[in-house]
Amino acid sequence: MSIESANDFGALIKKVRNAQKLTQSELAGACGVGLRFIVDLEKGKPTCEIEKALMVANMLGIKLTAQEPPNLNEASHGE
Repeated sequence: MSIESANDFGALIKKVRNAQKLTQSELAGACGVGLRFIVDLEKGKPTCEIEKALMVANMLGIKLTAQEPPNLNEASHGE
């Protein structure tokens, strides 16, 4: 699955949470975050804290990977 926006990420969080039969409140409690954070994250709020968002994803078993751009080494020579 390709995540290209906060909305995509939020939709994935919601999908996995629902598949695990967790309420938003239960997920918030398990992650040590507020209910409002989970609601905002699932709605795709772009200003959600990334550290908390990654913690929620990890708690749900979502593994995120990143792929470097193919020409990264060429682009970094100018620094």
